[in-house]
Amino acid sequence: MSKTALITGASAGIGKEFARIHAEQGGNLVIVARRAEKLNELKAELESAHGVNDVQVHVIAKDLSEPNSAQEIYDEVKQAGITIDYLINNAGFGGQGTFHERSLESDLAMLNVNIVALTLLSKLFIPDFVARNEGKVLNVSSTASLMAGPLQAVYFATKAYVTSLSNAIAEELSGTNVTVTNLMPGATETEFASTSGMDKTSLFSNTFSAREVAEDGYNGMLAGKLDVLAGLTTTQRMMMRSVPFMPKRMLMKQIKQMQELKS
Repeated sequence: MSKTALITGASAGIGKEFARIHAEQGGNLVIVARRAEKLNELKAELESAHGVNDVQVHVIAKDLSEPNSAQEIYDEVKQAGITIDYLINNAGFGGQGTFHERSLESDLAMLNVNIVALTLLSKLFIPDFVARNEGKVLNVSSTASLMAGPLQAVYFATKAYVTSLSNAIAEELSGTNVTVTNLMPGATETEFASTSGMDKTSLFSNTFSAREVAEDGYNGMLAGKLDVLAGLTTTQRMMMRSVPFMPKRMLMKQIKQMQELKS
C-alpha cells in the first residue's frame, strides 16, 4: 500500500526534491507552501510523470508564518480523509544581518515558520502516528543547529531548537514504531541562499544540490535514523566533528567571517 507524505515548503529546493523522490516511490503527497501556482505546477509535473491514478497530489497553499496555519492544514487533511504516513517538516528560512538591526517582523515570521509551525504540525500528527503505531517524521534542521551563528543569530537558534526537539521526541517514541529523524544539511543550492542574502557570502561559495541532500534525508527517514548530516565535503565533516572542542569565541569569529557579505 502506498504511503502518503505531507511536505511543507514543497514549492522549491529540498522540499520539491522530497516530493519528487516520494512520487518516484509510488507514494501520494500533500504538498504545502505559500505559492499556490508553484504547488500546482509541481502537482501537474508529478501526476503527469507517474500517472494520476498511481500518484495523487493534494495541494494546500498556506503561509506557515500565520498562527493558525498548522491547525488549518491538519483540519483540511482530516476533512479530505487523507491518512498521513510521513510528516516532512521542511519549510524554513533565514536572514542575514545583525540581530539589533534586523526587523522584528522578519524575525518573528522566522520563529513562526521554523519553530512554531513545525512544533504544532508535529503535535497534531504524531498522536495519530502513535495511535496507529506507525509513522515517520523528518524535520529539516541544519548544521547551524550545532553552534551559535553571528549574523544569523535567530536562524541558528531556531535550528538548534529543531535538532533538540527532534532528538528528544525520537527518544520518547523509542518503544514504538514511530520514528523522528533530524536532517542537518550544510550549504545547499536552494532559494534559501538568495532570499536570506547568504548567496553573497563565502559560506555558500561551495554548495551541494538539493537532490543530493533530499535523498540523504529521505533515506535516513526510511531507515529511522536519529540524525543525518548532508551536503558536506569531507573537510566540512571533519570540521563539524571538531566543533564541540573548539574555543567558542574562536568558532563564532570564524562563523561570522563566513557570513559577512562580500563587497
